[in-house]
Amino acid sequence: MKNIAIFASGRGSNFNAILKKQKNGKINGEIVCVISDCSQPIVFKKAESNNIPTHTINIKQFKTGEEYTNFLIAILEKYKIDLIILAGFLKLIPSPIVKKYKNKIINIHPALLPNFGGKGFYGKKVHKAVIESGIKITGITIHFVDEHYDTGNIILQEKIEVLPNDTDETLALRVLELEHKFYPEVVKAICDNQIKIDNKKIIWER
Repeated sequence: MKNIAIFASGRGSNFNAILKKQKNGKINGEIVCVISDCSQPIVFKKAESNNIPTHTINIKQFKTGEEYTNFLIAILEKYKIDLIILAGFLKLIPSPIVKKYKNKIINIHPALLPNFGGKGFYGKKVHKAVIESGIKITGITIHFVDEHYDTGNIILQEKIEVLPNDTDETLALRVLELEHKFYPEVVKAICDNQIKIDNKKIIWER
């Protein structure tokens, strides 16, 4: 049974999808805390209603980045975290945490990386850029987190068609359906030790 920390900045709809699968007994892990860089994100209400501890940790609270990092590590160690799931968390994870939890931090991106990724590409900004580019296919990318935005080893990509009448809002809704379907599946596979890395190659032992 893996101890899971969710990092979220907003409503955390992927948190809800993962929690639902956990409560149905389909994930061999438990969400033991939710961490946000915002003071009262919507995701906290859902967490608290399920008796899951919440923590607000913003780098502005600390004099140095090192203090911020050490405080965050202390919380992760307190809960004996085995897996960190980014669910709409917009801040870059500090390098010492990435190294300490190597291949134990995952993120989901609402496009097919490496396209439309990097700093500043999140939420509807991604979907707007996709539509303006004129491409016909988009989707989601679930990947391990490294020291940079959206460059970690890719675990899974799923595609959907960009429709001629799509707006950033309609496309976002359809991409979100993919996220809610496949993010919990990847979490389940990691908790079942089915996903391994061999020389940067992802092996999913289904």
